[in-house]
Formats: sequence, structure tokens, C-alpha cells
Amino acid sequence: MLQDHQENIVHARYSHYFIFVAALFIACLISANIIAVKLISVFGLVLPAAIIIFPASYILGDVLTEVYGYCQARRVIWLGFFCNLIVVVAIFLGQIIPAASFWEGQAAYERILGSTPRILVASFCAYLIGEFSNSFVLAKMKIATNGKHLWSRTIGSTLVGQGLDSLVFISLAFVGTIPTGALLTAIITQWLAKSAYEAAVTPVTYIVVSFLKRREGLDVYDHETRFNPLLISD
Repeated sequence: MLQDHQENIVHARYSHYFIFVAALFIACLISANIIAVKLISVFGLVLPAAIIIFPASYILGDVLTEVYGYCQARRVIWLGFFCNLIVVVAIFLGQIIPAASFWEGQAAYERILGSTPRILVASFCAYLIGEFSNSFVLAKMKIATNGKHLWSRTIGSTLVGQGLDSLVFISLAFVGTIPTGALLTAIITQWLAKSAYEAAVTPVTYIVVSFLKRREGLDVYDHETRFNPLLISD
């Protein structure tokens, strides 16, 4: 039988299912940031290659919040942030350390893996704002819908989270460098593309959520949760 309000149980131990979902979340986040440098064409739309995998982090964020609750999702969001920061620092150090005299790939390394401080700040801000908004909206909608209509929560939270993510990232990264019209087009295009991705895989989300709730014996409702994103512990 599924149990409500069991955050204390989740806090006491982390199951291998939870660790697996958290690891997938972080892997999607980091890989998306690495491949985002490439622009691809999808049905005539020019998008960063990160569209392949980044929306999956929101799907996994939905799974974490729906099954384990906002507090656990908050921990994973911050864990993803710090893991991504480590990767960024490691890439930067690899870039500035002098290359071997015979190695000819320095320019390619900088071209593909190098990022300007402005892009990095935009990326980190957009990630935190988007992911926390996504988790917050889903948790609140779960209470409002009494746990029914999962599709409305996953899609609704994604519309908010991905919308804010696209707005914050593109605005901070490119305002003043490209025309306003192009800026708005880029924001709307990415928002709709990522949200459509989420809607398309909703049946998969249902399967994963149902499986985890059965195996974990959990179905957390965040009635008394403190939603301050800066809290690491409850």
C-alpha cells in the first residue's frame, strides 16, 4: 500500500532506485552542457544539440518530486549544480594548462569546450531557476489535484520550468548581442521544443513513476514542506 508523508523514511536511507534516478539526472545535465555548443536542425528549427538530452533532466526531476518529494528533489538539484561546477572547473583547468609541444588540438579544445563567463553564469542561473520552479510547481499541483492527473503536473510544471530556463539563459547570455526579435524567437522556440519533448514522453513518465511508487512504497505529498530552495537539510 502506498504511503503518504514518508520523507522521514526516505531521509533515513537512499535506495538504489533513488541513487540511479539521481545519477541519470546529473548525467543528463552534464552531457547536455557539453554538447550544447553544437547547433542542429530539427524540422527546420535551429536548436542546440542539448535538446537531445536536456529535457530528460526535467523528466527525471518530475519523477524525483512526484515519488520522493520536493526535499529529495532539492538535494539532487543542488548535487547536480555542484557536479556540473566541478566539470566546468576541470575543463577550464585543462584549457589553461600549457599543452604538450607536439599536441595540436588546443584550438579545437577551446572551440568546443571553452565557454565565456557570461554563458556559464547564464547557464547556472537558468538551471537553478528552471529546475526549482519545475519541482515547486509539480509538488504544489500534486496537492491541488490530490495526486490525480499526473500528466497535468508533469506538463504544467515543465511549461513553467522550461519557460523560465529558456528565458533566463537566452536573456542573460545573448541580450545586447542579437536583435530583440531574434532573442524572443529563440526563447519561444526552445521553450516549445522542450515542452513538446516532455509531453511526448509522458507515457514513459507514467510507467517509471508507477514502478517506483510500487517498489519504494512511497508517494510523498509536500503538505508541510519548506520550499526554500536554499535549504539543503529540512
